Amino acid sequence: MHPKLQAIADEFRAAQERLRALATRVPAVSWPRRADPARWSIAECIIHLNLTSAAYRPLVAAALEEGEKLRGAPPRSYRRDFSGWLLWMMVGPPVRMRMKTLDAFVPSGTTPPAAEIVLEFERLQAMQIAWVAAADGLPLAKLRITSPFNARLKYNLFSCLSILPRHQHRHFWQAEQVAAALGLGATASL
Repeated sequence: MHPKLQAIADEFRAAQERLRALATRVPAVSWPRRADPARWSIAECIIHLNLTSAAYRPLVAAALEEGEKLRGAPPRSYRRDFSGWLLWMMVGPPVRMRMKTLDAFVPSGTTPPAAEIVLEFERLQAMQIAWVAAADGLPLAKLRITSPFNARLKYNLFSCLSILPRHQHRHFWQAEQVAAALGLGATASL
């Protein structure tokens, strides 16, 4: 696998490890608790990530399918386009700028048990890591994604693949902040 894609796969795996660490350190009964009524709980942070991953599934699948049709000599390098780079910069941890989330990506209703949230994240994470492997050798700069968060925002598939784990790390940072504020032994880290 191309080193830049391997780095993305590694970021997805690192996010998975952060989730496992949270699940180990924070009791499941505490996942729905909010440290601040205006902020999300640990459960809500992870549910948001699951909603995001599910929303990208058809978009990335279509781009990968298109990429297979365009497959030629493998690119020497992969790069984010300007829109993708800007979004990548904005969504990383620590949170410096809060952004309003569309209602479709805001967790609502009854919070499922922590074990279910973790299983869903793990399932979706395996899918995303598989996307990265499938992208190897494709002309990712030519494959465009329209953001499910904002239809006016478009970026290339390499940008998309690099934004997703960074976004995950942003919300794991937030979840770790919640755990620390609740005194649950999870220390916030980057």
